[in-house]
Amino acid sequence: MQAKTFTKSTDIELEDMRIPVSSIADTTCWTGPRTLDHLSDFIIKALPSLHTRLSQKSKNPGSPTLLFITGAALRVADVTRILKDKRLRGEKGGEVAKLFARHFKLAEHCSYLKRTKVGAAVGTPGRIGKLLSETDALTISALSHIMLDVSFRDAKKRNLLDIPETRNEVFKAVFGGPKISEAIHSGKIKVVLF
Repeated sequence: MQAKTFTKSTDIELEDMRIPVSSIADTTCWTGPRTLDHLSDFIIKALPSLHTRLSQKSKNPGSPTLLFITGAALRVADVTRILKDKRLRGEKGGEVAKLFARHFKLAEHCSYLKRTKVGAAVGTPGRIGKLLSETDALTISALSHIMLDVSFRDAKKRNLLDIPETRNEVFKAVFGGPKISEAIHSGKIKVVLF
């Protein structure tokens, strides 16, 4: 998928960008369906360290533990509702931020993130990429997991990485940022395929 985004890159350049296997979370213990109805159970069973961190109080505003990236604004709203589940957040867990361009200006998201302690942020790759690269409102200081919503298919049966625009935003705007890339390659951030 990265090669489809970086068509002019050489094999060596692509190898440098490639997400190391060690940075992709092993979720093979989960045998159930990867649907929103099962997202809470998926996190609890397959990602126990993420589950623990989501239930802890966030220390700094705009510093989520989880970034959940999906391709459409409506899906962002649906995922946000699921991540607010008390089984995941407990009583102390941080807020769940909805980050997408439709209906919200970038400045509105910046002011929200600067004053809110978020445990998880759900958004489209374009908006998350802009917040990471163009502002200081969304930070990766507490980030441990980036979840890609690849099991969801739109009306045309395409997933997040099948649509050229969203695939390019995932690899260029989100994973292409130097801080995220470095944290993934050093093992600080795990990439999760949901």
